[in-house]
Amino acid sequence: MYTESDVKKIVEKQRDFFKSGKTLDIDFRIRQLQRLKKLVLEHRTDIEDALYNDLGRTPLEAYFCDVGSLVLEINETIRGIRKWAKPETHFSGIHCFPSVITKVYKMPYGVSLIISPFNFPFMLSIGVLIASIAGGNTAVIKASSKSTSSTALLKKMIAEIFPEKYVTVLDGGHNVADMCLAQRFDKIFYTGSPKVGVHVLSEAAKNLTSTALELGGETGNWCIIRKDADLKDAARKIAFFKLLNSGQICTNINQIAVAEEVSDEFVHELKKAFSKQIGDDPLNNPEYPHLIGKTAYDKCAGIVDDYRERVVYGGKGDESSFKYEPTVIYPVDIDEELVQKELFCPILPIVKYKDSAIRDVLNTISEREHGLTLYIFTRNVDWAKKVMQRMQFGGGCINEVCLHMMVKGVPFNGVGHSGMGAYHGKWGFDEFTHPTTVLIGAIKGNLSMREHPYGKSWKRALIELFER
Repeated sequence: MYTESDVKKIVEKQRDFFKSGKTLDIDFRIRQLQRLKKLVLEHRTDIEDALYNDLGRTPLEAYFCDVGSLVLEINETIRGIRKWAKPETHFSGIHCFPSVITKVYKMPYGVSLIISPFNFPFMLSIGVLIASIAGGNTAVIKASSKSTSSTALLKKMIAEIFPEKYVTVLDGGHNVADMCLAQRFDKIFYTGSPKVGVHVLSEAAKNLTSTALELGGETGNWCIIRKDADLKDAARKIAFFKLLNSGQICTNINQIAVAEEVSDEFVHELKKAFSKQIGDDPLNNPEYPHLIGKTAYDKCAGIVDDYRERVVYGGKGDESSFKYEPTVIYPVDIDEELVQKELFCPILPIVKYKDSAIRDVLNTISEREHGLTLYIFTRNVDWAKKVMQRMQFGGGCINEVCLHMMVKGVPFNGVGHSGMGAYHGKWGFDEFTHPTTVLIGAIKGNLSMREHPYGKSWKRALIELFER
């Protein structure tokens, strides 16, 4: 549908619009955010229908994860943007005399590119757009070709309130994404897999473009359950999270390490939790989402077939609906391939370890690529806090799952193979702006000590005095 010339023209139009200075006005940005909020609420039912068509998500799940979350994000941004955008004032320091004042201005990058995935096609496109608008940028959104209903609706929605020269949505496959990456953008924000993230960063490097990556983590997100954990509580929360979007969440639990002293009991509780929440026939439960398409379904089914002898729960799918049961594979060795890659589906491998050897488990996790999340279930919260402060990962929870993403005023981000950069609230504003330092000099009172000649002893004495 697009040519490289088409994409280039869009970027040029947006650059001209940015240069007009209209996006620098804070009132302008607030108005656009207000319009965006109204748009999301007006299209609430349409969004819910599109998410059901693409992923089989129920209206309540769609509202909880997408519509409601976007409204909260916009509200927080509107409330805070004036404070966030206010220039900082600093004392220049005696060594800069006669200058007294130095300002730090929060400047937008310019034309931004947002590449969003299929699993949360509204939250992970509009959610990033909120930060881009707040920072004073224009935006091109490259939406996923996999979530066809959601992408079509997103394109229609954005066109209703924003001109192409300010914000626009492009659909299409990887070829369109590459057309975008071939252009000179001022900021790129990509959400997706580490493999594609490497490609995005490589292309961005050609123009030295500031880039944020939100990735899933190459070796997955670990959940650790100690022998003193409340197993019923842990199982209930883990089952909820694994059912959400059929496991297609970058922050979801990829594998669980359970103390062998309680592993059988935990598996029993996990089975009960799954059955209680989704029933004994999830494939025919209208509340259970499905995988995005045949490729994802075949990948999931293939993994289960490879480990069929160790499937202790689930293990069946419906190719016609792309639904696959939540599937527990137990036991799995910590060095098996299954727990060294991101699964992105409702498969849940369980690794046993001796509780006394928890340090070995932590060391193994640390030696692998950094995950996007880490979850720990234990009654020893002080120990868990210490672990959280020495491990490398994006974010996480102690005795809870996923809710750290819902907290206002904190960043969502990854590290290493799980990403770089951060957003949500002020962190998103900071991601889409760059601080520009401007010292305000004085015409009178300038000292000559910084100027040649340097041979005079009084200059050395003053410089050493001021720069101690």
